[in-house]
Order: sequence, then structure tokens, then C-alpha cells
Amino acid sequence: MSNTIYIGYYFKVQPIQPGVEILIAELGYAGFESFVETDEGVTAYIQKVEWNKSILDDIQILKSGEFNITYTFEDIEQTNWNAEWEKNFNPIVVDNVCAVRAPFHEKFDTEYDIIIEPKMSFGTGHHETTHMMIQHIIKNDFTNKSVLDMGCGTGVLAILAEMKGATAIDAIDYDNWCYLNSLENVERNNCENITVIEGDASVLGKNTYDIIIANINRNILLQDMEIYVSCLNKGGSLFLSGFYNDDIPIIQGLCEKYLLKFQEKLERNNWVSLKFLN
Repeated sequence: MSNTIYIGYYFKVQPIQPGVEILIAELGYAGFESFVETDEGVTAYIQKVEWNKSILDDIQILKSGEFNITYTFEDIEQTNWNAEWEKNFNPIVVDNVCAVRAPFHEKFDTEYDIIIEPKMSFGTGHHETTHMMIQHIIKNDFTNKSVLDMGCGTGVLAILAEMKGATAIDAIDYDNWCYLNSLENVERNNCENITVIEGDASVLGKNTYDIIIANINRNILLQDMEIYVSCLNKGGSLFLSGFYNDDIPIIQGLCEKYLLKFQEKLERNNWVSLKFLN
């Protein structure tokens, strides 16, 4: 990996939402590996060997009159990659209880201290959805619970679940980079009860859990809800995020169709997270 070169695209998006969400989805299909949301839009990365000059030709949102999107791009040497992350990754503290930081940050005086080497994976705690999921985990009882972290990204939520007392945790992501990064972060935080799995909801089989955490996006949640419900033990909790206030009716309607009971809503900058009980 030492000679791997990435190309970074720096997009400015107006209006920023839902423009950034749509843009990220389309870029993902085009082969971009990872994304960092910014105050003005999003930075997207793709390996140079996967790049071609027409890479953005099929990105439909760039042709939409509803959004004003401009961008620049440049080569990023792999040798500078860690420096880029260190420059841009700031530690966070959630509710004065849980800190999420990189190895090069000073330790915080919090009950839970999570060390994440984010690299190119989603889930540092900075995004609103991850932040709210951390809040849910802090507030709820995970003692001796079996937990599924679906779309685990960096593994930060699974790691916090173990710190909160969960004894059997599956952390699943279909993205190979996220899978490898989660393995590293699980080891870095000395976790012993987390199994990291590469795949999607189809790998769940007949596994069942006391708690399911799914921080993905609306379409995947709707697509896989039946699988989640089948894997959730009676009396178990389902935590969902990755969508907006406007998406609540369709998400909640489907959950209630499967007889899940709405419990709580968290909101942060128009992103929301919902808790349901089986």
C-alpha cells in the first residue's frame, strides 16, 4: 500500500442536503471508496488505478438543475495519507461520557475512551448519525446483551457496546476497507467479544440478537428491515439511523408493520435516530 495513489475530489454542494447524500450514493456506485463530509459539501477519494477521465459522466446529480455543485481534484500520495487524516480528524466527546479520538490525541477524562484510526472508513463519531447512535448506547443497558452492529464502518459502535457490557457482538460491513479497519480498531481497543464480518444482511442467517444497531441509509434499512426483525429477540431493541426527519413516516410505518413499538427519537441537524422495541 505504500505506493498507492488516491485522487481526492473536493465538492462544494448547494443545497448541501440532500445534495451530499445523493452525491455520495452516486459516487459510491462509480467506484469512489470513501467520503468525508465538510462544511461546504464532501471530499471523495478513489484509487488512481480505478480512475478514468470520464469517471463523473454518469453522476446524474451533477446534471441536475436542483443543485449547484462545483469541484476540484488532485492526486494524493499514500505517504501523505495519515498526515491528511491527522490534520482533519479532531477528537469528539459525546455527552461528557464518551470520547472518540485518534491514537495521536491526548486521553480525555471520560467514562468511555475509544481510540479510532479512521483511515477511509465512515464512523468517527463526527457525523450526526454516529453521534446519535453513541448517545443511544450510552443511555441504554447493554449488560450481557448480544448485539449486531450492521454497517459498522470503523467499528466504533460495536466497541462502545462492549465497553457498556455486551458479551457477544457481531460487527458487519460489506465494504472491505471498513471490515479491515474495524478489525484494527477492535484490536486497538482490546475488545474480546466482537466478531467482525465482511458482508451484508444476507450473512445473518438465523442469528438472533438482543440489540440491533443499524446506521446505514434509508433505502438499505427499508430493504433489509424484514431481516433485522427476524433476527431481533423478543423484547429486544432496534436502533436505526442514517436518514432525515422527512423519512420518519416510511421508516416508522414499516417498523410498525412488523409490530415494533416506537420508543424514542433523537435529532441532530435534521438527521434523526429512532429506537424501537420488539
